[in-house]
This record gives sequence, structure tokens and C-alpha cells, in this order.
Amino acid sequence: MHKTLALIAAGLSFSLAAVAAPTAEIQTSMGTIVVELDAVKAPKTVQNFVQYVNEGFYNGTVFHRVIPGFMIQGGGFTPAMEQKSAPRKVENEGKNGLKNDRWTIAMARTSEPHSASAQFFINHKDNAALNYPGSDGWGYAVFGKVTQGTDVVDRIAKVPTGNRSTYNDVPLEPVVIQSVKIISDKK
Repeated sequence: MHKTLALIAAGLSFSLAAVAAPTAEIQTSMGTIVVELDAVKAPKTVQNFVQYVNEGFYNGTVFHRVIPGFMIQGGGFTPAMEQKSAPRKVENEGKNGLKNDRWTIAMARTSEPHSASAQFFINHKDNAALNYPGSDGWGYAVFGKVTQGTDVVDRIAKVPTGNRSTYNDVPLEPVVIQSVKIISDKK
């Protein structure tokens, strides 16, 4: 009886882990970044991100804001710095317990807590100030972590940046997100 319960518990644990970890591959002009998404702690955010991935939304966008020792942000602008329309917003899941630690991926947003749509950032250091509750009571929702390509994140974080139109910290040479795809969706 105990063996059966142990096997059932092990199977349940395995299937929950399988549902929890879709993986995304972000192919950039500087190399590949692989991100494990946390669909258990950030289900709405992961669903939103995966939907944008499946629509090809990120293909041809850039990392448009790069601040070494802070983060690299992308997924919303073309190389010409034209912002793409991203109509779907997602509820802020900043209270999910995931921290804006180095190598985590989180949703970018405006000062309005539930304004995140498609843009994301990868933390280049532990950014405790971005965690829930943050200065506005919400923080920034982490929804995964980099499992491969931390060296690529480091290289992107070191590119020369400047001002372009009304934007600061823009790479002088575009760092293009060539494609994003889900490489394992264990649902």
C-alpha cells in the first residue's frame, strides 16, 4: 500500500514539474538564451508570453534598453526603434514569490501595475528593489530564469549604448531578437 502511494505521489510530483516548466529559446544576434518559464507561480504571465511567442511577435525585435549591472530589456521595438503594438495586457503576478534575482526574466511595465504586455527584461544583478511590494505596492513579475546563455546576457549588457530619439540606454548597434520559440512545452 505504501509503495503504491509513494508511486502515485512521485507520479503526481513529476507531472506537476512537467507542467511547470515550458522552456523558451531566444535566438539573438549575439547568441542564444534559454529560459525556463514558471507556469505554476506565474501562470497568467507565462500564458501571455507563450501566446506572443507562438504569434511570432518577438521575431525581429531588439533589446532596446541595456543597463549593465541592472538589466537588459527587449521584446517591444523594431531595430528602427518603432514600438510594436502589443494589445494584450497581463495581470501583475509580482506577488508570486519569485524574486528579481540575477538571470531571472520579468515583465516590463509602466508605472501602472497591470500594464505589462509583451516587453520583458532579464535581470543582470539581484534587483531586490523590483520585488513585491516594490515602491508602488506591486513590484515586477518574474516568470522564469535563464538556464543557458548567461554569457550571452553578459555580452549584451556590455554593448555600447547611447540616446536615440527620446530613448536612453539604447544599444548603438541593434541587438536583434531573431526568433523566440518554445522548445519544450511539457503540458
